[in-house]
Amino acid sequence: MATATGGGEEFPKKLQLYSIFMGTPSFRVRIALNIKGLDYEYKAINLFKREQHNPEFLKINPMGYVPALVDGDIVLADSLAIILYLEEKYPQHPLLPHNLEKRAINYQAANIICSSIQPLLSIPILQYVEENVGPDAKIPWILKHVGKGFAALDKLLKDHAGKYATGDEIFLADLFLAPHIIAMSQRYNYDMTEFPLLSRLSEAYKQVPAIQDAMPEKQPDFQIN
Repeated sequence: MATATGGGEEFPKKLQLYSIFMGTPSFRVRIALNIKGLDYEYKAINLFKREQHNPEFLKINPMGYVPALVDGDIVLADSLAIILYLEEKYPQHPLLPHNLEKRAINYQAANIICSSIQPLLSIPILQYVEENVGPDAKIPWILKHVGKGFAALDKLLKDHAGKYATGDEIFLADLFLAPHIIAMSQRYNYDMTEFPLLSRLSEAYKQVPAIQDAMPEKQPDFQIN
């Protein structure tokens, strides 16, 4: 798709990101877009108002999840798919290292977060725990699953880390790590001292403009809960 000007010129339509300020999957895609220097239109989806179930949004993502990305005629949902697509189409500032071993570590770290941690912390799961186990069960549930995942990541990355997770540049693993570390610190005052590497990375991420510009409080739909 393209927009036409009065002079007959056509320019590519701006990328559109369907996002919520607080969601870690949306957060990681915003970081990727920022690192690659891509301009995009932010389209807020309020999960608490169930806007993800609106028929118009379900045409974008039938699963009713955010983030979703529209790039011309291409529509993508799922943060990992979106980031890998951006990596292939927009090769500036690569998000994967050339070294095959380090590339594999990035894949593994990203999948620990998006497959073994984040799904257990999703809004529907936490609501189910509160309703069927009890409101006091939510925090122990979060701490248990985050702690298990963070312990695995701290061990996985210890022989590969540099300034960041797998070297001295921001790569895929960092895109997944930073939002979860930041979210746990901001929402739950999570004690990271048990994970020395992740604690160090947390401090490093605070200095990265692409991460800071993607922070929840800097998004147009930010709300204080």
